[in-house]
Order: sequence, then C-alpha cells, then structure tokens
Amino acid sequence: MTRRSGRTGSGAGETRTGTSRTGLSRTRRPGVASFGRLAGVLVLTALAAGCGIRTTSVPVDAGPAPSRKPCEISGKDVITQARPGVPVRIYLACSSGLASVERAARIQQGKGPDDRVRIAQGLLDELQAQPSADEREAGFSTAVRGPLVISASRDGDPAGALRLSRQPEDLPATALAQIVCTFAESEATDGQVVLGGPGDYPPRAYGCTRATKAQPDAPVPTLGPVSTASASPSP
Repeated sequence: MTRRSGRTGSGAGETRTGTSRTGLSRTRRPGVASFGRLAGVLVLTALAAGCGIRTTSVPVDAGPAPSRKPCEISGKDVITQARPGVPVRIYLACSSGLASVERAARIQQGKGPDDRVRIAQGLLDELQAQPSADEREAGFSTAVRGPLVISASRDGDPAGALRLSRQPEDLPATALAQIVCTFAESEATDGQVVLGGPGDYPPRAYGCTRATKAQPDAPVPTLGPVSTASASPSP
C-alpha cells in the first residue's frame, strides 16, 4: 500500500511538473503570435512602399490655370484691330464694371470746328464694334448698339455739346456709361460730356466717376441742363 502511495505521489509530482511545462509553453505562444503579426505588418509596409503608395494627401485638381488675367490684354494685343488707324482708348464692359482697351480708330483728319464731331464719331464707331477675339477671351463686351451717329451742336446749345441720333437717357445705362467715360477721356470733350438727342430737349452734362466705372448699370450722374460750362461732378 505504501509503495502504491509513493508511486501515486511520484505520478502526481510528474503531473505537476508536466502542468508547469505546459503553463510555460502557453506563456510563450502570445509572444510568438505578436512577433508574427509585427513581421506581417513590416512585410505589408515594404510591399506598399515598393508599389509607390504614399500616405500624403492628394491635391485637388482645380483645373487648368487661366491663360490671362480677366479684363486685361497682354502688351502684344494692345491694338486689337488689324486695320491702321489713330490709337485711342475706349471703355468696354468687363466683370460687372468698365475697363479701358486700346484701339486703332479710323478718324478723319482735318482742322476746324468739326474736329470734336469727327473724333467722337470715330470713338462711337469703336464702341459699336464687336470686341476682338483677344478682348472676348479677356471678358470684354459692349452694350453700345448701332446705328448711332454724332452730330454737332445746334444754335443755343452749350459750347462743346454733342448730339446723338438717339436720346441719351433712352440708351441702356451701361451703354451710356461707356460713351460718357470714353468721351470724357478723349479730345472730343474738355472732360465734361454734354450730350443731347435728336429732339428739342436741351443737352445735359454727364460725368464719369469712379462709381460709374465700378457700377455702369447704375444711372449715369448728370448735372442737369446746362447753358454754359459747369464743374465736373466729384468722383
């Protein structure tokens, strides 16, 4: 009986030893698994780098850059008309405002009291002409529609007055703003634009201010009927 008990104790001790070894074996397995997962991550990272994958953010494609600035024509396109003429500056509509462009206008040469009329008609013809391809590409357009003709002042009109073949107040606001600002910065006037129409209404003085250029669709400021030269409106 005693030997059996000793064998049993020995067996029990062997069993405990086996259990201890089994427990040791179990504590090593998580480390092996963690090492395997780490190795797998390193392998995948290497493969991703080899395939050219980048973790940086991808820039948004905003489309091609504009070829030119709006309302601006490059130096080589300053004179946009192919035909020869006198260099002039006119105002066209662009980006909800008015901006100037250079043109080569056909203005009849001559000396005399009708010089202003000839210059004004040449400028008016340019305003009625459709913008060139370069001007359209830069965003220019014109609201002046023909036919419009300039005539000299009548008896009783203020000095330097010009008469249009249409009543100025009947023109679209932007068209009138283009005409007034173009005439105001030309030799057709002395800076104050006095315009009348074909009727018997007296001519009125118009001013081209910064506000007129910024908002040409607003009414063009006037100084009312004039009989003599008067001060220009404040900008």
